Amino acid sequence: MKALFAGSFDPFTIGHDSIVRRALRLFDEGVTIAIGYNCNKTSCSDIEERVDAIRRIYNGVAGVEVAAYSCLTTDFARQCGAGVLLRGVRSVKDFEYERDLADINRRISGIDTVILPAEPDMAMISSSMVRELMRYSKDVSEFLPR
Repeated sequence: MKALFAGSFDPFTIGHDSIVRRALRLFDEGVTIAIGYNCNKTSCSDIEERVDAIRRIYNGVAGVEVAAYSCLTTDFARQCGAGVLLRGVRSVKDFEYERDLADINRRISGIDTVILPAEPDMAMISSSMVRELMRYSKDVSEFLPR
């Protein structure tokens, strides 16, 4: 089965990378990382720049595809042949939001969601936190994949 890991990934952090690499051991057909157009978020980088950057991270890694999409996530999952949605959570607050989203997605499409908890040493890392540090010219290299 293939998993779809969807998000804005602005930027793609080591927490996201951890979820993808752990998921590769679980899904024999791999993981599609899907960057969604989100009109409710102000992005720091162009979506195509994010696609290219994430593709470079996984260059040569079997089972990882990267794409952009602008439809419902469940519709894109069907388009790319994913049988499950993949989500990462850092906290109980994240879990409650993701559980509600998983329930709606299953109800409208029949597609289940697999939720992986963040590794403890990465639970505090979020894209918004990294963007904030970048805004103030702080070194964020320890939070981003090499």
